[in-house]
Amino acid sequence: MTKIKICGLYRPEDIRAVNEAGPDLCGFIVHFPRSHRSLEPDRVRELRRGLREGITPVGVFVDQPAEYVAELLKDNTLSVAQLHGHEDEDYIARLRALAPGHPIWKAFKVRTQEDLAAANASSADCVLLDNGYGTGQVFDWTLAGGITRPFLLAGGLTPENIPQAVAQLHPMGLDISSGVETEKRKDPDKIQAAVAAARKE
Repeated sequence: MTKIKICGLYRPEDIRAVNEAGPDLCGFIVHFPRSHRSLEPDRVRELRRGLREGITPVGVFVDQPAEYVAELLKDNTLSVAQLHGHEDEDYIARLRALAPGHPIWKAFKVRTQEDLAAANASSADCVLLDNGYGTGQVFDWTLAGGITRPFLLAGGLTPENIPQAVAQLHPMGLDISSGVETEKRKDPDKIQAAVAAARKE
């Protein structure tokens, strides 16, 4: 079954909504001020404490020091690090050494077949194929035919297009954020609908 991650939680209401809907994973954007969903570590810890058991907490990071990321993994605030910046193979190796046993995911903006080749070659435990930084738009899904490893799909996903995404691309998981928001806030009804759509296989 395709896993689903609800990303960009930043309010107690968001935690309550995912606790009720029960996605497989949820995401917190850590120290990325360009995003209105950005949180500092202490706030992530506070929200994480209210998260229902069985929902895996993922931290989304953009060009943060490996030590900064590792701290939130080692204290079990987060279970997975999702990297969205210019983190290279040396960075991934360093983070793996600092926080052994924690999965590392790397996001790739998909524009060309070269982008897919880079994703295929990554030493990350999982790759995420995306359109960009929270654009709310899908990329050209036909490009994803070049992926040769399990992946998460992101970018422009909504409860309405999730069935097509699953049928066409067979991703390991779906990462959805703005597609379950109304006026930039998480919408509990849309979260419920997205989780239901991902599991209707």
